[in-house]
Amino acid sequence: MKPIKISEAVVRRLPIYLRFLNELSLSNIHTVSSQELGEKLDLNPAQIRKDLAYFGEFGRKGVGYNVDYLIEKIRQILKLDKTLNVALVGTGNLGRALCNYNTYIKDNMKIVAVFDADESKKGTMINRLTVQPMKELAKSVERLDISVGIITVPATEAQNVADQFVASGIRGILNFAPVVLKAAPGVRIHHADFTAELLSLAYYMDSINGSKEGDGL
Repeated sequence: MKPIKISEAVVRRLPIYLRFLNELSLSNIHTVSSQELGEKLDLNPAQIRKDLAYFGEFGRKGVGYNVDYLIEKIRQILKLDKTLNVALVGTGNLGRALCNYNTYIKDNMKIVAVFDADESKKGTMINRLTVQPMKELAKSVERLDISVGIITVPATEAQNVADQFVASGIRGILNFAPVVLKAAPGVRIHHADFTAELLSLAYYMDSINGSKEGDGL
């Protein structure tokens, strides 16, 4: 039987479900319905049920989902039941902020090595991580079993960093530089472009402001 292809949109919604379920668990809430999830997350309950049904039957009709059980299952689906080590390249303001945020990440995905092309930063510390030169990238990836790379360098340097990640064996890259990167088949790149998000948000501002002005009439 041919395996079902899961859309990227479904996979991107799973962390949203997981984050809210973790909040429920911390509040000692043990069951939740798709209707309640939909109301809190502003999503269609039928869409939530469909998303989860791709991976199995996790709920009971008339009862809902067991919160802790669903957390466990979503973590397994997202491969968060095993440790994923991350390398970060670029120790500017954003890179440093991500390294400092590392302390608060609860899932098994941790930044374990940080690199910068600026030799003057070699040996400096960011949240107990020692900044390493780029020439040590490949050895550290192998030694620390790193599988994901984060890029927080200027756009002009991002492709070179991506190439070095791939050459070192990394197959998953999160790119914060405002540029589209190219990589060989078998390498997954996700782009986190703040500028593009702000520009697309600006598109909606006139309609939102117009709605407010209309409400005052």
